Formats: sequence, C-alpha cells, structure tokens
Amino acid sequence: MPTMLKFYLENVFHLIFFAKLPEAYAVSDPIVNVMPIIPLFFFLLAFVWQASVSFR
Repeated sequence: MPTMLKFYLENVFHLIFFAKLPEAYAVSDPIVNVMPIIPLFFFLLAFVWQASVSFR
C-alpha cells in the first residue's frame, strides 16, 4: 500500500507543479514559473519594513 500512495503523490505533484501551458501561452512560461514566488516577497518585505522602523 505505501508504494501505491507514493506513486499517487508523485503523480499529483507533477500534475500540480509541472503543468504545461497551452501552445498559445508558451511565451509567458518563464513569467508563470516565477509568479508563485511573488507573495513570499511581500511577506519578506513586511519584515524588512518593520526592521527599518525598529519593530515598533
């Protein structure tokens, strides 16, 4: 049973994270690869902002 679970999780991982865009949107593929990281930049920006005002 653990082997089937591992197989299933690997397939789900590849479907979610490695989906291929349709041919018409292939030009924007590099941008789409970076987009999930953008919210992390806002999260880190909050810490930088608080550090700049000495965590008031």
